[in-house]
Amino acid sequence: MLAYERSVSAHTLRAYRREIHSFAAYLDEHDSHDLRSVQHQQIRAYLGTLYDRGLSKASVARALAAIRAWFRWLAKTGQAEQNPAALVSTPKLPKHLPRVPNIEQMNRAADHIGVEAAAWPERDRAIFELLYGCGIRNAELVGINLSDIHWANDAILVRGKGRKERYVPLGDMAAQAVRAYLPLREAKLAAAAGRTTDALLLGVDLRGSGRLTTRSVQRIVKRLATTQGLSADVHPHTLRHAFGTHMLEEGADLRAIQELMGHARLSTTQRYTQLTSNQITAVYDRTHPRAK
Repeated sequence: MLAYERSVSAHTLRAYRREIHSFAAYLDEHDSHDLRSVQHQQIRAYLGTLYDRGLSKASVARALAAIRAWFRWLAKTGQAEQNPAALVSTPKLPKHLPRVPNIEQMNRAADHIGVEAAAWPERDRAIFELLYGCGIRNAELVGINLSDIHWANDAILVRGKGRKERYVPLGDMAAQAVRAYLPLREAKLAAAAGRTTDALLLGVDLRGSGRLTTRSVQRIVKRLATTQGLSADVHPHTLRHAFGTHMLEEGADLRAIQELMGHARLSTTQRYTQLTSNQITAVYDRTHPRAK
């Protein structure tokens, strides 16, 4: 159902499968073999064992989400009378404001990607520019095909969560990086016995389908970040968050950012973009009659 009706990502499928198997094993250990008899107290007790293992509130909340979805499906298909997980409260998660590099740091990093930092500098510069310049997700990035780039309209067709499609603008710097990379991409395919693929981003060794993987993009971004003096915890989603944050800082409308980033709810965009303390102070100094 998750795969074919809701079209969730492969990552979500793996996570839900893992969580449900773990909970099912817990029920089996406690001789609770009839799903119709499972009560919310048992689910709370299971979550308690997760805390005892040292799992964070976020991990426990993810486990509960998977159990809720499972019992919702069981009730819908007549294999359970109700959803006992609906009576279990989600752990209250702390609100962390993600730290992102400032505009100057991002510009400096993008402008100085060289052979010492990249196995394939032209490709890795295109990765950096597309993640930061288009605000797309890692999975959306590696899923881009050559046919998805609409040069005449300066736009890229992106396939997001739930197979939802959207067009994102292809900025000048990202377009330059992609154009510089394309001839080398073609040369690599030609050297590999004339292999063909529509995938935009290729792995160095063309392993498997030749398409770059999300894990490889994570390693590439981390390496680029550390060699350019950025924080070691920078990852592809950091660049996406920097996209939204910097656009907001420069005066972009929140709804426009929502559309560009492919968020279903505006509240999600508000979590991904936050005003800096300097901005808040500047707005106060500029607008409040008693601040002058």
